[in-house]
Amino acid sequence: MHMRHLAAAVVGGAVVCGLFGAAPAHAADLAAHRALYELKLNTAHEGDVTSATGTMAYEVQDVCDGWATQQRLQMTITNRDGQDVQMLSDYTTWESKDGLKLRFRMKQTTDQSVTSDVSGDATLTAAGAAGTATFTSPSADNKPLPAGTLFPMKHTEALLEAAKEGKKFLALPLFDGTTPTGPQDSSIVIGTWSKTPEGKWPDLEKLPSGKFHIAFFDRTPDKQQPDYEVSMRYWDNGVADDLDMDFGDFVMDGKLAEFKLLGKGC
Repeated sequence: MHMRHLAAAVVGGAVVCGLFGAAPAHAADLAAHRALYELKLNTAHEGDVTSATGTMAYEVQDVCDGWATQQRLQMTITNRDGQDVQMLSDYTTWESKDGLKLRFRMKQTTDQSVTSDVSGDATLTAAGAAGTATFTSPSADNKPLPAGTLFPMKHTEALLEAAKEGKKFLALPLFDGTTPTGPQDSSIVIGTWSKTPEGKWPDLEKLPSGKFHIAFFDRTPDKQQPDYEVSMRYWDNGVADDLDMDFGDFVMDGKLAEFKLLGKGC
């Protein structure tokens, strides 16, 4: 199982930070914030997982000319033999606000053994144009990025705009640097967009929100099933809650346990 961070792909700059916007969305529409999610097992498909718990800490900072994100996912998974497996994923990025540059690192460990370590940077020649991802780990390598590829925060802005325009389906190429294979395709189903019911977070109650489902596919001709799927509620400032993260073997629920808005870096 590869634990991708909506982010990337789960929330925020790791794959999607927000899905909404009435005029075209801009980077300033997204809120710098810090969030902690409590995770618990929803469903275990046929496989070796019998229980799972964990947390996911996420932070996005407005650093003037870019967005800096950090995501740390910790899970304890119990298998059918009663053994506990500790899984940890650390994902950090910096993305320029014009969406043309990205620096990334993704490190994953299982019981303190490194299972994946991906890092590098990527550039696009212009908005909507092609580009190149340059990896420094796990080995020096270059991957072409097709025209239309979006980095995580610009991917978010595109989804914001689509939702505010009333679109229900969207497909976009995405590069987030979580794997050394290059860009992915994302398929998004956008649910009803409406005023948020009252809840425990005063900073979010006045904002509209909606439910979204995102599937991520490797860009291979014979790929029929998504590599990873996530559903969540997004507010129009990019904060997420009510996560359902489908890792293939099992599905985890994530609930927002701590939340704080952060100021601008400039």
